[in-house]
Amino acid sequence: MDSLITAAARALAAGDPLGALKRVALRDDAPALALRGIALAQLGDFARAKELLRRASRAFAPKESVARARCIVAEAEVALAARDLGWPAKALHAARVALEEHGDQLNAAHARYLEVRRLVLIGRLDDAERLLADFDPAPFPPASRALYELIVAGIAIRRIRAGAARAALARAEDAARHAAIPALTAEVQSAWHVLNTPAARRIARGEERPLLLEEVEALLASAALIIDACRNVIRDPRTTISLVTRPVLFALARALAEAWPGDVPRDQLLARAFGARFVDESHRMRLRVEIGRLRRILRPLADIRATRQGFTLVPHSEREVVVLAQPVEDENAAVLAFLADGESWSSSALAIALGTSQRTVQRALDALAAAGKVQSFGRARARRWITPPLPGFTTTLLLPAPLDN
Repeated sequence: MDSLITAAARALAAGDPLGALKRVALRDDAPALALRGIALAQLGDFARAKELLRRASRAFAPKESVARARCIVAEAEVALAARDLGWPAKALHAARVALEEHGDQLNAAHARYLEVRRLVLIGRLDDAERLLADFDPAPFPPASRALYELIVAGIAIRRIRAGAARAALARAEDAARHAAIPALTAEVQSAWHVLNTPAARRIARGEERPLLLEEVEALLASAALIIDACRNVIRDPRTTISLVTRPVLFALARALAEAWPGDVPRDQLLARAFGARFVDESHRMRLRVEIGRLRRILRPLADIRATRQGFTLVPHSEREVVVLAQPVEDENAAVLAFLADGESWSSSALAIALGTSQRTVQRALDALAAAGKVQSFGRARARRWITPPLPGFTTTLLLPAPLDN
């Protein structure tokens, strides 16, 4: 490898893309194309970066399998930064295997990081943890160790484990300081910000207040009966009842919990659960049926008693009743949660991350755009959506990840 290529690679490793471009901007050989692509990716020109990396991969000789694999890993990283979740994950896995077989452990580790970050992004935390289970970051340079700890912290945040997240971020901060890469340091600071801003709201006895992640964790471990509006479940330390597929029953349970220890008039329950403006006997009949269903489901945790005006929730063992609500409630809150990371997303990538149809996502984006909450740029397949992060809130509990039972 010639001196210019070596110097450009060192500049990229140090987070200096302009310094790298000064050395290889006018060259079209395969190594120079790859380095130019990585430099442009660091500068935010993802489309041009992907094109250069593909050209570099084709330009390397068939025998240069390691170089081709490195280009695939770099292209996967660009795709992840551009939120192109449709990029073939199998190609990244094959590249990682090739790098491991040829002894390039550093780039193989980076490929593993990218695989795990994609899994975390789409909420597949169990798969992400399995991929990290047998990995030891100690032998690798500070930048790689920082990336590893950021992933560990990200999983812990999704799992609502504040202590583990803070410990991982402290290690990531130390590794980033030794790496001396500004972009990596900024990513660590952004992760700290998530832990130091409200993650949810606590509603109890007619009062509401924001909760940090540690407070959410403590609440979930308490003896309280929790109506979890972030996950649409009802839980105490020993029992979890999911109402994800029963929105009417969950709406009734939440209304009863928000009024506890008082009762809720029947007309208010009808409005909350069914959106009924004008009440007739058929509505009252349906309410009795749904209350009966909810009473049977909640029998292990609480009872529902009729009062003169309506119904009241009576938990077993005289425990506290608390509603855990999202920090910002919106019909399209899940879409907003992903867009709030500050990155630009396509509707297809959002559909993959949310596990829903692209048309459903597009309708949500159109509604958010009409309300002035998101903006788009580009056309057709190149169209991307973005919104600035919501001030004062983190979106951890809005993202798709299961709570521990």
